[in-house]
Amino acid sequence: TIDEGAAAVFGSAAAADSADVKLKAPAIAENGAVVPIEVDATSIAGVEGIAIFASKNAVPLACSYKFSGAAKGFAAVRIKMGETQDVVAIVKAGGKLLKAKSEVKVTIGGCGG
Repeated sequence: TIDEGAAAVFGSAAAADSADVKLKAPAIAENGAVVPIEVDATSIAGVEGIAIFASKNAVPLACSYKFSGAAKGFAAVRIKMGETQDVVAIVKAGGKLLKAKSEVKVTIGGCGG
């Protein structure tokens, strides 16, 4: 689950919704094998990590990044999605977890579907 993945990456799953986490994902993905996702947390100071989850994938954690020093909290990636589902971005900054969520409708599954 996303909670288990967040706990494994960040040590906690208690993430609060935040407008400061900008999640860019297509409303409709024509090909689930290459779904472009962007997470922009550059307006948040002290970003320590970003994790991206696809809620219905067999392994929901799609990727995670760790940041240090003066790094800006931004990640862009293409993920595989087997079906229509929520994409969730969780950002760790200042010891807090913040999240954003977006539903992506997949027309052709990228995980063998």
